[in-house]
Amino acid sequence: MKKTILLNIFVTCLLVFGLVLGGCSSTTKSDEKVVKIGYQKGDPLAIVKSLGELDLELKKQGYKVEWKQFQDGTALTEALNAGSIDFGRTGNTPPVFSQIAKVPFVYVAAGKSKSEGSGILVPKGSTITSLADLKGKKIAFSKGTSSHYLLLKALQKAGLTMKDIKPIDLSPGDARLAFQRGQVDAWVVWDPYTASTEINTGAILLANGKGLTTDRDFFLASKKFAQNHKDVVQVIVKEISNGMDWANDHHKELIDMLAKDMKMNKKVIQRAVDRRIYGVDSLSTNIMNEQQDIADLFYNEKIVPEKINVMDNVMK
Repeated sequence: MKKTILLNIFVTCLLVFGLVLGGCSSTTKSDEKVVKIGYQKGDPLAIVKSLGELDLELKKQGYKVEWKQFQDGTALTEALNAGSIDFGRTGNTPPVFSQIAKVPFVYVAAGKSKSEGSGILVPKGSTITSLADLKGKKIAFSKGTSSHYLLLKALQKAGLTMKDIKPIDLSPGDARLAFQRGQVDAWVVWDPYTASTEINTGAILLANGKGLTTDRDFFLASKKFAQNHKDVVQVIVKEISNGMDWANDHHKELIDMLAKDMKMNKKVIQRAVDRRIYGVDSLSTNIMNEQQDIADLFYNEKIVPEKINVMDNVMK
Protein backbone atom coordinates (compact mmCIF):
# COMPACT_ATOMS: atom_id res chain seq x y z
CA MET A 1 0.00 0.00 0.00
CA LYS A 2 2.76 2.36 1.03
CA LYS A 3 4.68 1.49 -2.16
CA THR A 4 1.59 2.29 -4.23
CA ILE A 5 1.14 5.67 -2.51
CA LEU A 6 4.82 6.51 -2.94
CA LEU A 7 4.65 5.49 -6.62
CA ASN A 8 1.61 7.73 -7.17
CA ILE A 9 3.38 10.63 -5.47
CA PHE A 10 6.47 10.03 -7.61
CA VAL A 11 4.43 9.95 -10.82
CA THR A 12 2.55 13.10 -9.80
CA CYS A 13 5.84 14.88 -9.13
CA LEU A 14 7.16 13.84 -12.53
CA LEU A 15 4.01 15.18 -14.20
CA VAL A 16 4.24 18.48 -12.32
CA PHE A 17 7.96 18.73 -13.12
CA GLY A 18 7.18 18.03 -16.77
CA LEU A 19 4.54 20.75 -16.83
CA VAL A 20 6.96 23.20 -15.29
CA LEU A 21 9.61 22.32 -17.87
CA GLY A 22 7.01 22.62 -20.62
CA GLY A 23 6.02 26.02 -19.31
CA CYS A 24 9.65 27.09 -19.20
CA SER A 25 10.19 25.90 -22.77
CA SER A 26 7.13 27.85 -23.96
CA THR A 27 8.32 30.98 -22.21
CA THR A 28 11.74 30.65 -23.75
CA LYS A 29 10.18 30.32 -27.19
CA SER A 30 7.89 33.31 -26.66
CA ASP A 31 10.87 35.35 -25.45
CA GLU A 32 12.82 34.70 -28.67
CA LYS A 33 14.33 37.96 -29.91
CA VAL A 34 12.52 39.02 -33.07
CA VAL A 35 13.01 42.07 -35.30
CA LYS A 36 9.92 42.96 -37.32
CA ILE A 37 10.75 44.80 -40.54
CA GLY A 38 8.23 46.38 -42.90
CA TYR A 39 8.85 46.73 -46.63
CA GLN A 40 7.05 47.45 -49.89
CA LYS A 41 7.35 45.65 -53.22
CA GLY A 42 10.47 46.68 -55.11
CA ASP A 43 11.83 48.98 -52.42
CA PRO A 44 15.38 48.84 -50.97
CA LEU A 45 14.29 46.62 -48.09
CA ALA A 46 12.66 44.20 -50.53
CA ILE A 47 16.08 43.91 -52.20
CA VAL A 48 17.75 43.33 -48.82
CA LYS A 49 15.15 40.69 -47.98
CA SER A 50 15.80 38.83 -51.24
CA LEU A 51 19.56 38.84 -50.68
CA GLY A 52 19.13 37.26 -47.24
CA GLU A 53 22.33 38.68 -45.70
CA LEU A 54 20.52 40.71 -43.06
CA ASP A 55 18.76 37.62 -41.73
CA LEU A 56 22.12 35.87 -41.41
CA GLU A 57 23.84 38.78 -39.68
CA LEU A 58 21.07 39.21 -37.12
CA LYS A 59 20.90 35.46 -36.54
CA LYS A 60 24.52 35.65 -35.37
CA GLN A 61 23.33 38.05 -32.67
CA GLY A 62 20.43 35.86 -31.63
CA TYR A 63 17.70 37.63 -33.59
CA LYS A 64 15.14 36.33 -36.04
CA VAL A 65 13.75 38.65 -38.73
CA GLU A 66 10.03 38.75 -39.47
CA TRP A 67 9.34 40.49 -42.78
CA LYS A 68 5.97 42.19 -43.29
CA GLN A 69 4.85 43.64 -46.63
CA PHE A 70 2.80 46.85 -46.94
CA GLN A 71 1.03 48.53 -49.84
CA ASP A 72 2.26 52.04 -49.03
CA GLY A 73 4.19 54.18 -46.58
CA THR A 74 1.10 55.32 -44.72
CA ALA A 75 0.14 51.75 -43.82
CA LEU A 76 3.73 51.07 -42.80
CA THR A 77 3.93 54.04 -40.43
CA GLU A 78 0.57 53.04 -38.94
CA ALA A 79 2.15 49.65 -38.20
CA LEU A 80 5.06 51.42 -36.49
CA ASN A 81 2.55 53.30 -34.37
CA ALA A 82 0.72 50.09 -33.45
CA GLY A 83 3.95 48.28 -32.59
CA SER A 84 3.41 45.73 -35.37
CA ILE A 85 6.86 46.45 -36.82
CA ASP A 86 10.13 47.81 -35.43
CA PHE A 87 11.74 49.11 -38.60
CA GLY A 88 10.71 50.09 -42.12
CA ARG A 89 11.19 52.27 -45.17
CA THR A 90 8.90 54.95 -46.61
CA GLY A 91 9.05 57.80 -49.07
CA ASN A 92 9.63 61.36 -47.93
CA THR A 93 6.09 62.50 -47.09
CA PRO A 94 4.63 59.78 -44.78
CA PRO A 95 7.05 60.68 -41.95
CA VAL A 96 5.77 64.26 -41.99
CA PHE A 97 2.18 63.15 -41.46
CA SER A 98 3.31 60.57 -38.90
CA GLN A 99 5.13 63.16 -36.82
CA ILE A 100 2.05 65.36 -36.76
CA ALA A 101 -0.01 62.33 -35.71
CA LYS A 102 2.46 61.77 -32.81
CA VAL A 103 3.61 58.38 -34.07
CA PRO A 104 6.59 57.38 -31.88
CA PHE A 105 9.20 56.92 -34.60
CA VAL A 106 12.68 58.19 -35.44
CA TYR A 107 14.51 58.79 -38.69
CA VAL A 108 17.47 56.40 -38.87
CA ALA A 109 18.96 56.97 -42.33
CA ALA A 110 18.10 58.23 -45.80
CA GLY A 111 18.28 56.79 -49.28
CA LYS A 112 19.95 58.41 -52.30
CA SER A 113 17.91 60.77 -54.45
CA LYS A 114 15.68 59.11 -57.02
CA SER A 115 14.47 62.36 -58.57
CA GLU A 116 15.11 61.36 -62.19
CA GLY A 117 12.38 58.72 -62.01
CA SER A 118 9.77 61.05 -60.53
CA GLY A 119 8.12 63.73 -62.61
CA ILE A 120 5.25 65.14 -64.61
CA LEU A 121 4.02 63.05 -67.53
CA VAL A 122 2.07 64.37 -70.50
CA PRO A 123 0.59 62.30 -73.35
CA LYS A 124 2.45 61.82 -76.60
CA GLY A 125 1.65 64.78 -78.87
CA SER A 126 0.47 66.99 -76.00
CA THR A 127 0.49 70.75 -76.49
CA ILE A 128 1.98 71.07 -73.01
CA THR A 129 5.69 71.67 -73.57
CA SER A 130 6.66 73.69 -70.49
CA LEU A 131 5.67 73.98 -66.84
CA ALA A 132 3.94 77.26 -67.62
CA ASP A 133 1.64 75.37 -70.01
CA LEU A 134 0.15 73.51 -67.03
CA LYS A 135 -2.00 76.53 -66.26
CA GLY A 136 -5.69 75.64 -66.44
CA LYS A 137 -4.96 71.95 -67.04
CA LYS A 138 -6.30 68.86 -65.26
CA ILE A 139 -3.40 67.34 -63.36
CA ALA A 140 -3.60 64.00 -61.58
CA PHE A 141 -1.54 63.23 -58.45
CA SER A 142 -1.94 61.54 -55.08
CA LYS A 143 -2.66 64.06 -52.35
CA GLY A 144 -0.14 64.12 -49.54
CA THR A 145 2.46 62.05 -51.39
CA SER A 146 5.84 62.89 -52.87
CA SER A 147 4.08 63.65 -56.16
CA HIS A 148 1.98 66.31 -54.42
CA TYR A 149 5.15 67.99 -53.15
CA LEU A 150 6.81 67.73 -56.59
CA LEU A 151 3.77 69.35 -58.21
CA LEU A 152 3.81 72.23 -55.73
CA LYS A 153 7.50 72.86 -56.40
CA ALA A 154 7.01 72.66 -60.17
CA LEU A 155 4.16 75.17 -60.02
CA GLN A 156 6.28 77.48 -57.87
CA LYS A 157 9.06 77.33 -60.46
CA ALA A 158 6.57 78.31 -63.17
CA GLY A 159 5.10 81.14 -61.08
CA LEU A 160 1.84 79.25 -60.62
CA THR A 161 -0.17 77.94 -57.66
CA MET A 162 -2.69 75.15 -57.16
CA LYS A 163 -5.41 77.70 -57.91
CA ASP A 164 -4.05 77.99 -61.45
CA ILE A 165 -4.66 74.32 -62.27
CA LYS A 166 -7.43 71.76 -61.94
CA PRO A 167 -6.06 69.30 -59.38
CA ILE A 168 -7.35 65.72 -59.59
CA ASP A 169 -6.58 63.60 -56.51
CA LEU A 170 -6.20 59.98 -57.67
CA SER A 171 -4.29 56.90 -56.55
CA PRO A 172 -1.56 55.82 -59.01
CA GLY A 173 -3.71 52.99 -60.37
CA ASP A 174 -6.72 55.21 -61.01
CA ALA A 175 -4.54 58.03 -62.31
CA ARG A 176 -2.94 55.73 -64.85
CA LEU A 177 -6.37 54.80 -66.26
CA ALA A 178 -7.47 58.44 -66.35
CA PHE A 179 -4.24 59.43 -68.09
CA GLN A 180 -4.51 56.69 -70.71
CA ARG A 181 -8.15 57.59 -71.40
CA GLY A 182 -7.34 61.27 -71.87
CA GLN A 183 -9.38 62.32 -68.83
CA VAL A 184 -6.46 64.32 -67.41
CA ASP A 185 -3.87 66.47 -69.15
CA ALA A 186 -0.88 65.51 -67.01
CA TRP A 187 0.08 63.08 -64.29
CA VAL A 188 2.62 63.51 -61.50
CA VAL A 189 4.04 60.20 -60.32
CA TRP A 190 7.15 58.16 -59.54
CA ASP A 191 8.91 55.08 -60.90
CA PRO A 192 8.06 52.41 -61.88
CA TYR A 193 4.75 54.05 -62.89
CA THR A 194 6.68 56.74 -64.77
CA ALA A 195 8.80 54.24 -66.68
CA SER A 196 5.83 51.97 -67.41
CA THR A 197 3.76 54.82 -68.84
CA GLU A 198 6.64 56.14 -70.94
CA ILE A 199 7.35 52.73 -72.46
CA ASN A 200 3.80 51.48 -72.87
CA THR A 201 2.06 54.67 -74.03
CA GLY A 202 4.85 56.84 -75.42
CA ALA A 203 4.17 59.47 -72.74
CA ILE A 204 6.64 62.33 -72.40
CA LEU A 205 8.34 63.24 -69.13
CA LEU A 206 7.72 66.99 -69.16
CA ALA A 207 9.94 67.49 -66.12
CA ASN A 208 11.56 65.15 -63.65
CA GLY A 209 12.28 65.95 -60.03
CA LYS A 210 15.81 67.29 -60.52
CA GLY A 211 16.02 70.75 -59.00
CA LEU A 212 12.55 70.33 -57.50
CA THR A 213 12.81 67.41 -55.09
CA THR A 214 15.28 64.70 -54.18
CA ASP A 215 12.42 62.24 -53.58
CA ARG A 216 14.43 60.19 -51.07
CA ASP A 217 13.64 57.00 -49.23
CA PHE A 218 13.77 57.21 -45.44
CA PHE A 219 14.47 54.38 -43.06
CA LEU A 220 12.49 54.62 -39.84
CA ALA A 221 12.41 52.76 -36.53
CA SER A 222 10.02 52.86 -33.63
CA LYS A 223 11.40 55.17 -30.95
CA LYS A 224 11.38 52.43 -28.33
CA PHE A 225 13.19 49.95 -30.57
CA ALA A 226 15.82 52.52 -31.57
CA GLN A 227 16.48 53.42 -27.94
CA ASN A 228 16.74 49.83 -26.72
CA HIS A 229 18.47 48.21 -29.71
CA LYS A 230 20.91 50.70 -31.20
CA ASP A 231 23.32 47.89 -32.06
CA VAL A 232 20.63 46.08 -34.05
CA VAL A 233 19.68 49.28 -35.88
CA GLN A 234 23.33 49.75 -36.84
CA VAL A 235 23.48 46.21 -38.24
CA ILE A 236 20.29 46.78 -40.24
CA VAL A 237 21.57 50.05 -41.73
CA LYS A 238 24.94 48.47 -42.57
CA GLU A 239 23.26 45.58 -44.38
CA ILE A 240 20.96 47.95 -46.26
CA SER A 241 24.05 49.84 -47.40
CA ASN A 242 25.71 46.59 -48.49
CA GLY A 243 22.55 45.57 -50.33
CA MET A 244 22.41 48.89 -52.17
CA ASP A 245 26.05 48.50 -53.23
CA TRP A 246 25.10 45.09 -54.64
CA ALA A 247 22.15 46.66 -56.47
CA ASN A 248 24.40 49.24 -58.15
CA ASP A 249 26.92 46.59 -59.21
CA HIS A 250 24.47 43.90 -60.40
CA HIS A 251 21.87 45.60 -62.58
CA LYS A 252 21.00 42.50 -64.60
CA GLU A 253 20.36 40.39 -61.50
CA LEU A 254 18.52 43.28 -59.86
CA ILE A 255 16.26 43.81 -62.87
CA ASP A 256 15.43 40.09 -62.97
CA MET A 257 14.68 40.14 -59.23
CA LEU A 258 12.47 43.24 -59.33
CA ALA A 259 10.63 42.24 -62.51
CA LYS A 260 9.69 38.92 -60.91
CA ASP A 261 8.79 40.48 -57.56
CA MET A 262 6.72 43.30 -59.04
CA LYS A 263 5.37 41.27 -61.99
CA MET A 264 6.45 43.97 -64.43
CA ASN A 265 8.13 44.07 -67.84
CA LYS A 266 11.92 43.96 -67.63
CA LYS A 267 12.22 46.95 -69.98
CA VAL A 268 10.18 49.02 -67.52
CA ILE A 269 12.27 47.91 -64.56
CA GLN A 270 15.48 48.52 -66.49
CA ARG A 271 14.54 52.12 -67.24
CA ALA A 272 13.66 52.71 -63.60
CA VAL A 273 16.87 51.07 -62.35
CA ASP A 274 19.15 52.77 -64.88
CA ARG A 275 18.14 56.26 -63.80
CA ARG A 276 18.74 55.90 -60.09
CA ILE A 277 21.65 55.24 -57.78
CA TYR A 278 20.98 53.07 -54.76
CA GLY A 279 22.61 53.87 -51.45
CA VAL A 280 22.29 54.99 -47.85
CA ASP A 281 23.08 58.48 -46.55
CA SER A 282 23.44 59.64 -42.98
CA LEU A 283 20.94 62.23 -41.81
CA SER A 284 22.88 65.37 -42.66
CA THR A 285 21.64 68.90 -42.08
CA ASN A 286 20.96 69.29 -45.81
CA ILE A 287 18.88 66.12 -45.97
CA MET A 288 16.80 67.06 -42.96
CA ASN A 289 16.36 70.57 -44.38
CA GLU A 290 14.78 68.89 -47.42
CA GLN A 291 12.31 67.21 -45.07
CA GLN A 292 11.67 70.45 -43.25
CA ASP A 293 10.85 72.14 -46.55
CA ILE A 294 8.20 69.48 -47.23
CA ALA A 295 6.69 69.95 -43.78
CA ASP A 296 6.71 73.76 -44.10
CA LEU A 297 5.27 73.80 -47.62
CA PHE A 298 2.51 71.36 -46.68
CA TYR A 299 1.66 73.55 -43.69
CA ASN A 300 1.61 76.73 -45.79
CA GLU A 301 -0.64 75.01 -48.31
CA LYS A 302 -2.93 73.85 -45.47
CA ILE A 303 -2.29 70.20 -46.31
CA VAL A 304 -1.22 69.56 -42.72
CA PRO A 305 -2.70 71.30 -39.63
CA GLU A 306 0.45 72.29 -37.75
CA LYS A 307 4.10 73.22 -38.04
CA ILE A 308 6.68 70.69 -36.95
CA ASN A 309 10.43 70.49 -36.50
CA VAL A 310 11.57 67.30 -38.26
CA MET A 311 14.81 67.27 -36.22
CA ASP A 312 12.74 66.33 -33.18
CA ASN A 313 12.36 62.85 -34.68
CA VAL A 314 15.94 62.14 -35.67
CA MET A 315 17.56 59.17 -33.91
CA LYS A 316 19.92 60.39 -31.20
